[in-house]
Amino acid sequence: MNIHEYQGKQILKQFGVSIPAGEVAHTPEKAYEAAQRIKAETGADTWAVKAQIHAGGRGKGGGVKIAKSLDEVKAFAKDILGMTLVTHQTGPEGKVVHKVLVEQGIFYPGESDPQEFYMSVLLNRESGKNIVMYSTEGGMDIETVAEKTPHLIFKEEIDPATGILPFQARHIAFNLELSGQAFKDMVKFATALYKAYENSDASMFEINPVFKTSDNRIMAADAKVNIDDNALYRHSNYAAMRDLNEEDPTEVEAGKFNLNFIKLDGNVGCMVNGAGLAMATMDIIKHSGGEPANFLDVGGTANAQTVEAGFRIILKDPNVKAILINIFGGIVRCDRVAEGVVEAYKTIGQIDIPVIVRLQGTNAEEAKVLIDNSGLEVHSAITLQEAAGKVRELVH
Repeated sequence: MNIHEYQGKQILKQFGVSIPAGEVAHTPEKAYEAAQRIKAETGADTWAVKAQIHAGGRGKGGGVKIAKSLDEVKAFAKDILGMTLVTHQTGPEGKVVHKVLVEQGIFYPGESDPQEFYMSVLLNRESGKNIVMYSTEGGMDIETVAEKTPHLIFKEEIDPATGILPFQARHIAFNLELSGQAFKDMVKFATALYKAYENSDASMFEINPVFKTSDNRIMAADAKVNIDDNALYRHSNYAAMRDLNEEDPTEVEAGKFNLNFIKLDGNVGCMVNGAGLAMATMDIIKHSGGEPANFLDVGGTANAQTVEAGFRIILKDPNVKAILINIFGGIVRCDRVAEGVVEAYKTIGQIDIPVIVRLQGTNAEEAKVLIDNSGLEVHSAITLQEAAGKVRELVH
């Protein structure tokens, strides 16, 4: 589950990670009031006004502005709120901004120049250990750093059994070429960041940039956080952070029926039981010359209601030119799925695109009889090759 920057920073603060003072606002007036409170608390005379969407690259898209007066805070918030922000991570359709984070400006004159670093914590699946990945090249896309200057990316592998050890936190500070108070602050920062990652059951924490202020304080100037969905039962407060405005509406609807659904850009809708079979079905569609329009796993307990819900969700995509239903009857009985297909036709009404059904396993023969005798425009298939052939024939 992705969360907003301001929410990620709330988690960081709970574990002792230093963050700038900030408040979230939904209107320009609330942004102005937030800036006033931040000024009274910190003495700040500059503020960052930052669009809150689940995507990176906000600054390049015009979603981050530095205000030098309270009136500018209000003006920038008015410009950003309601805009459709397009970044390299949103795609061309962009995302509508519903809230902004107003934050104290942390770039201010001093004896030394400020610096920006990159730091993230995530799982290395090859070793089964967590890693802290960090670089002196903060503020840039890490992919660009990896491509152009890979020697500037460092990795510290952490054993989950011991957590981050003091010498490892010091090693991070050494590699970032810090000294004095900044060195001590970075040791605390890295230790607290790993603690936040581990205790929040996150799958990733990414701070870009980690900011060294001109008075040698280390702060998280940004926060991209992904929480493991499977652990949300342990964190009801995190589950409440879910923002449905940031998610695809069809994926949200699918979740209400316990359907695993991901929208894609193709022209053939898929309805399958089991993630592995779904991947194989998508391969078959590609092999036939089509493009999968979605990943849809109805699970092992599919019934007439879930099949109907799956139909409705797939049909909302105007790009879909055919639907392929591929069910292996192990836990779920094929005849129940067939009943769901027939009921879906009756309740949804006219379905103007071809539907190809391949049912194998428990009660597959009974299922085929149900569909063949229904009088519906449904194309039956026995083998995967036959299903692929029908996709090729009906889509092209």
